Amino acid sequence: MTLTIARPRRSIGPVFDEMDRMLGRIWRDGFSGSDDSKNWYPPVDIVEHKDAIVVKAEVPGLEKDNFKVAVEDGVLTISGEKKVEHEEKDSENNYHRMERTYGCFNRSFSLPSGVDAKNVRAKYRNGVLEVTLPKSDESKPREIEVDLG
Repeated sequence: MTLTIARPRRSIGPVFDEMDRMLGRIWRDGFSGSDDSKNWYPPVDIVEHKDAIVVKAEVPGLEKDNFKVAVEDGVLTISGEKKVEHEEKDSENNYHRMERTYGCFNRSFSLPSGVDAKNVRAKYRNGVLEVTLPKSDESKPREIEVDLG
C-alpha cells in the first residue's frame, strides 16, 4: 500500500496541485501527447483504523454497474468507466466548456499482509465509493498480560 504525506493547504496550494497533476500526466503518459480524456484517475483517501483499512474513492456520477472492486493476490483494484453524457453528433447543443472527466479508470493498491481479503466490503453513496478492508485477528494489536514470578 502506498501512503503519501499530506500537505497543509495554503492559498497557493491549488496551483501546486494542478502542477502535480500535469507533471504526473507527463511522467505517466510520456511526451507522446496521448489523449488524457480517455483515462482518468479518481482521487482516493486511504485511512488505517485499529481494525480495518478504509479506501474512499471519488467517483461521482456513476451507477453501481459502472465500476468493479476486486482483491486478488494482495492487491485492491478499483476500475470502471464514466461515460460522456452527450452525443458527439449533437447538433442542437453547442458546448462551450467541458471540464468534467470521462473515460475508463483503474486504480490498484498493494495491501499489507494483515488484511482479511475474504471479508472486504464496499458501499457507494453520494459519489464516494468506500471499501473497507478488515484486518485479520492475527494482525490486530493485542494486550499481553504479564505474570509475576
